[in-house]
Parts: sequence; structure tokens; C-alpha cells
Amino acid sequence: MGGLLDGGVAGGVGIAFTLTLLAGLATGLGGLTAFMADRANARFLAISLGFSAGVMLYVSFVEILPKAHEFLAAEGGERAGAWAMVGGFFGGIAVIAVIDRLVPAHSNPHEFTHEPQDIPRGPLGPARPLQPSEPVRSARDSALLRMGLLTAVAIAIHNFPEGFATFMTALADPELAIPVTVAIALHNVPEGIAVAVPVYQATGSKMKALGLAFVSGLAEPVGAVLGFAVLRPWLTDTLFGVVFAAVAGIMVFISLDKLLPTSEKYGGHHLSVYGLVAGMAVMAVSLVMLI
Repeated sequence: MGGLLDGGVAGGVGIAFTLTLLAGLATGLGGLTAFMADRANARFLAISLGFSAGVMLYVSFVEILPKAHEFLAAEGGERAGAWAMVGGFFGGIAVIAVIDRLVPAHSNPHEFTHEPQDIPRGPLGPARPLQPSEPVRSARDSALLRMGLLTAVAIAIHNFPEGFATFMTALADPELAIPVTVAIALHNVPEGIAVAVPVYQATGSKMKALGLAFVSGLAEPVGAVLGFAVLRPWLTDTLFGVVFAAVAGIMVFISLDKLLPTSEKYGGHHLSVYGLVAGMAVMAVSLVMLI
């Protein structure tokens, strides 16, 4: 195995799994915020999503891609390493794009089927738990529940590659994994809201809504464990370099395909850009402070 693994993999697995788990559990945090007053403030959501995109884009181009090239060039040379980095980057984009195409648009968290005015504001209506004597739900409640379940499944599918990407980044470079984990976690919070709100509206049960939001996020550590179990015999510097490049591609695609369009839709162009620049600035300062 390459020099990256000379210190042993086992010692970093616990840290990598913990960071991946924390990123995944952010969907549960999103589910929790769905029950708070003013939880869906459109301006705050827009700035937050723009901020997350700024973090992802900056760390992808400034840190992750150069790190990928460093690993790949160490074994294959500068030119071959650069080509491998490019292949890994667009390969990561292709993977997440294909997953997007396979998930129906109405349940895909990367598609936008709701208008800004559709976000619930203030407390969530008069939803209440169903009583045993109430065996039949209304058509509206059934549709809402189905939407929440489909969204949870879609998010779980998307979280598999994200979880593996976070895990492999943490395994290779724990310091770099911290901003990646924060960015993925911020990205997961609104997804938790997307799961919890319709389920809560349909069933009146906070526990069911929260539970489903948490479960959808657990796909990240599951994806990490499965990916690590399959690829462990081939863990080399070259593989880590390719994975790093793919991580950058996945994060760039998420930023451009989901975060920035959603941010602009709910807060307008300027708030989206302000959040984007703020995310880049915070990421830049934090990276400089680590030097």
C-alpha cells in the first residue's frame, strides 16, 4: 500500500465513521427544526444554502482537488496524475448525476417541485395523532405521507455516495474532513426538513417524522461502511486520490444542481450570492488558520 496508509488504517476508521455519522445525523437536526417556530424562514434558508454551497465549492477546488493530484502524481507522475484527477472529478459528477436521473422528480431532493410560498411558516397547523377509532386517513394526509416516505428514500439513495465520500476523506486526511463534514451536514439539514414536514402533517406524530428523518440520514454511515468493506483490500494512495477527486465532483454537482438554485429560488439572487461568498470566506479563513 502507498505512503498514505503506512500509519495504518484501523486507527482512523473510528474518527472517519464518527464524522460520517455526524454528517448523516444532520438530517435529524433538520427534522427537529421542522417543529420550531419560524422554522422555514425563506431568507435564512436561502443564505444557509448559499453558505453551504460556498463552503463546498471552495474546499473542492482549493483543497480536495490539489490533494487528489498530489496523491495521484506521487505514484503515476504529474501528467498521468492530472488526467486521473480529471477522470475522478467528472466520474464523481457522473455518479451523482445518474442517481439523480434514476430518482423520480417528485421525490427527488435535487428537483424543485414547490414554490417558495409553499414553505409552511409558523406552527404546523392543527395536525394531531390519529386515534385507534380513526382507521381511514384523508386523501391529503395519505398523499403527504407518501411524499415524505418517497423523499426519505430518495435522500437515503443520495446519501450513500456522500457517506462514502465523507468517510474516505476523513480516513485519508482528518483535518480536511472537518470542513467537508460541516458542508455535508449543512446540506443535509434542509433534506431532513423535507422529510419531516409532510410526515408530521400527515400523521401528527413528531416521533415518526423525526425518526424517518434520522433513518434517511443513516444511509451515509451505512454507505461508508459498505464502501470501505468492499474497497479495503485495494486501499492505496492512488485509490484515495481518485476518491478525493470524485468527492470534489460530487460536492460541486450538489452545489450547482441543488444548493444554489434552491437558495436563489427562496431568497433571490443577491441573498444566494451573499451566502455563497460568506461560505467561501469562512472556509478560506479556517483553512489558513490550519496552516
